[in-house]
Amino acid sequence: MIIVFQTSHCEECNDKQSFKRLPRFARNDNMKMDIVIILLVLVTGFASLFLFLNKKLEPKNDTTLLEWLKSMDKRLDLQTQKILESQKTIGEMSEIGRSMKDLQSFLASPKLRGGLGEQVLKELLEQSLPRANFGLQYGFRNGSKVDAVIKTTAGIIPIDSKFTMENFKRMHEDKSFEKDFVRDVKARIEEIAQKYILPDEGTVDFAIMYVPSEAVYYEICNAESDLINYAYTHRVMPVSPSTFYAFLRSVLLSLEGQKIAAEIKVVQQALRAIHTETGKFAEILQTLQTHINNSYHTMTRVATSFSTLVSKIESTKQLESPKEV
Repeated sequence: MIIVFQTSHCEECNDKQSFKRLPRFARNDNMKMDIVIILLVLVTGFASLFLFLNKKLEPKNDTTLLEWLKSMDKRLDLQTQKILESQKTIGEMSEIGRSMKDLQSFLASPKLRGGLGEQVLKELLEQSLPRANFGLQYGFRNGSKVDAVIKTTAGIIPIDSKFTMENFKRMHEDKSFEKDFVRDVKARIEEIAQKYILPDEGTVDFAIMYVPSEAVYYEICNAESDLINYAYTHRVMPVSPSTFYAFLRSVLLSLEGQKIAAEIKVVQQALRAIHTETGKFAEILQTLQTHINNSYHTMTRVATSFSTLVSKIESTKQLESPKEV
């Protein structure tokens, strides 16, 4: 017995060019509906075949084939359930794809993307350094404001987190925009060096350019125009989120070392003060010992004089008055 199934579609979907013009999610939904329809048709066909054979074979009492058909029916039910679960998972993934697309559209604005980069920078600083050792939106006397600074004993380290991504995205679509990307990076390096490296206002002689994307940082490091050396020439150090975290860890170790050195200095000062007080105590003790020695000698002389006096008194007792005749 041959069973032929045929599904009808609208003329618009039969047209391949019209189908290609549909959005991706619409095409995926159509394909999923086709799969579900085919599965339902297959299940219906197998069920009909099972009933037909069951009816034909019932008088013969051939249970072997019936059991095989029943097991096949259970397997088909199980596979159908798994396929439906897969369809549900595909639907959830589609929703995630739509959400990611919405997030990408939301971050298309350079202002919003810059604010997100500043927030990530703030989180890294708060998780790595004590609050007293960094500041946000630090202002200089020339009116410029840097996104963040790290406060060290050597000076203030300025950190800029503003970075344009438009030409980077265009460069991945068209290599002709690579020159524009390199020009943007060089312009940013020059601006950071000019606005934020201000030793007269207590900064160190270098600044940090925080690049909020590892992919962009990779392109800067591997650019044919040698952007890294160009940045170092202007005393600007590009960092990505991962390398910046390592830099913060080294700064933290330096701060801990400075703290330990300060505590050692306090201990040394306390030891010097104890040494001074010990000298003063020794002088007082020497004076007391001198007074005690003098008192001892005086006491010895007094005792000697007293003994002499007692001896003389005893000698006078030996003198008796004259006896009467």
